[in-house]
Amino acid sequence: MKRLVVLLALLLAAAPLPATAAVSQTPAERAKEIATALTRDPLYIDPAYAPALPEAMRTGVRAKAKALGYPVYTIVLPLTPSDAFQGKESNVITLVTDALGKPGLYVVVDGGGRFPWYEAKDLPQLDEDKLDPARERALDDTGYDAGPTEVLTRFYELLAGPALPQPTRTTSSDGGSPADEESGTSGGTIALGVIGGVVVLMVALGLILGLRRRGGPAAPRKEKAFSIPPHVAATVAAERRRRLTTETTAELTKLGSDLAALPTVAGAGLRHQQLALDCHDAAGRVLDASRDLVDVVGAMVLLDQGRREYDVAQALAAGRKPGVVQPLCAFNPLHGRASGRPTQVDSDGATLTLPLCADCRRALKSGKAPASLPGDDGPYWHGDDLWARTFFGALSDDLPAAVGRGEYRS
Repeated sequence: MKRLVVLLALLLAAAPLPATAAVSQTPAERAKEIATALTRDPLYIDPAYAPALPEAMRTGVRAKAKALGYPVYTIVLPLTPSDAFQGKESNVITLVTDALGKPGLYVVVDGGGRFPWYEAKDLPQLDEDKLDPARERALDDTGYDAGPTEVLTRFYELLAGPALPQPTRTTSSDGGSPADEESGTSGGTIALGVIGGVVVLMVALGLILGLRRRGGPAAPRKEKAFSIPPHVAATVAAERRRRLTTETTAELTKLGSDLAALPTVAGAGLRHQQLALDCHDAAGRVLDASRDLVDVVGAMVLLDQGRREYDVAQALAAGRKPGVVQPLCAFNPLHGRASGRPTQVDSDGATLTLPLCADCRRALKSGKAPASLPGDDGPYWHGDDLWARTFFGALSDDLPAAVGRGEYRS
């Protein structure tokens, strides 16, 4: 049994690092990669779509774009909420435009769709009056089953021609005489004038009454609160995930080495040692298949549990009494360790007992929402994956085994 446990630990420690850590990119790095590719070819096709969009389908896009006479940079790539751009075409355009730093028409299409997003940089000959009608006409002409290259080719073809007319107002077709039309117009003008005068009078009266009730001049208008632009938020989120992935990968390697060097003990010590190995194995699986920050945090929680089990096994092997270490905060493990006794949370007739940090405990006590780890739709525990169902293992002592059964894949 001892040889089997030590051999398993050595194999885990020598396992290759998760692929996620090697390929993780910040939004700025991904944008720079695309911008560099555009300097070689103004049509960027993500490798994921290269087999579906062979060279024959790209020729028309390049030819029509070149015929426009100004630089056109076309980007076709897959977009998902968990990617470097948070799945938003606007983030792609903003970051790639900044990275390339050249004037031109920038067009982005999600490879799984057909709706082109665009932005003209330092091109006075282009404006919404020309771009928007051309895009709408291209979408109408190509049909809903068209691919991105077909829509783009038609879009650029329309931009090369005269500007498409804007929608015009419909006129009466009842056969009335010009005099009738003139009379109707005159009557309508008078009616609108009367209505307008009444509206102005009512607004003025309302302002006077409002000032009297307030006892003074109107309160100054508040400035709009600062909000982080989407592309900046995407950069922050991606950098946070990249940094946490790097740190978790390093701990995965460190714990594997420590487990390999830990002598096997009998009784309870062996049980804790085996549980530490299970946690290490589960963390590696989750980290390798992670799709977002919540998955990476799940791997971090498993490693933290594995480290605590390792410390218990090490203490028992040395004949010492193991210390008590609190688990991580259930609402947001990135807050750190829980404080005090587990907290009872009541909601809709159900009671949960959760380890919480001091800040989350205070928030609940004051009736405020704790700063939970965000997921795809609000707090992560709004989801239906393993992490949400167990509050990162706070409601179960079976988290490593659940990962081993593949339950972390939702």
